[in-house]
Amino acid sequence: MISYLKTLRISREDVRELRFLLHGPVGAGKSSIINTVKSIFEGHQFINCLAAAEVTKSFTVKFKKFSLENVPFAMYDVMGLEDGDTKGVHTEDIINALKGHIADNYEFNPASAMDTKNRYYIHNPTLNDRMHCLVSVIPADRISLMNDDTIQKMKVIRAAASKLEIPQVLFMTRVDQGCKLTQNDLGKIYQSKKIRDKVMECSNRLGVPVRCIFPVKNYSEENKSDEKLNCLMLEAFSQIVHSANDYLAGLNEEHDME
Repeated sequence: MISYLKTLRISREDVRELRFLLHGPVGAGKSSIINTVKSIFEGHQFINCLAAAEVTKSFTVKFKKFSLENVPFAMYDVMGLEDGDTKGVHTEDIINALKGHIADNYEFNPASAMDTKNRYYIHNPTLNDRMHCLVSVIPADRISLMNDDTIQKMKVIRAAASKLEIPQVLFMTRVDQGCKLTQNDLGKIYQSKKIRDKVMECSNRLGVPVRCIFPVKNYSEENKSDEKLNCLMLEAFSQIVHSANDYLAGLNEEHDME
């Protein structure tokens, strides 16, 4: 699978790379997903995308691009969503990032969304500035505890992506937490009733179709490659690659001018 992804060609010659925006609540594992994907593609443990050890405050404060070595894919990390209007990333900022209005290294301000006068604001974004797939990240062991306010923020972002016709996929992380079967053998993840129930709960709370929800596990304590973990992540990553590529292939000149 990884060999195929490394040889995949982008469906449009005017697009340099497929761009994926990850968003979700604080502690969902967005940064860890990036670390894991880069570790798989680059053949060594990658820890430059720092992940928070605790889940009460977002470790990520900037809009940050992470490219993958020798493949035209880029993953974008953002500040985590939190309850309330003055904590965490603003939904307007994520929507602007989807549209290509936010430049790399912009520092999020929990007190207010980005102003169009900000030097990191891109006024006339091209397809190479826009996002080509929205990846929602939800922790399997915490979906039941998520506040309705955070869920509503994610729904607002998903609605904006739908209006833009940007494809959406959900990565359900921490699948080994609270499920002994999966914890003992990641290869049995699709046999787990607990995981199936969590997938359904994610679908019901966020309105994401079950077929677009992928259970994954990130590298955390492991210090060597895990083939079962890699396969799960590559299956999910392949889906966002194909979704983004199909999205670009389906764009016409009218979309390009918008």
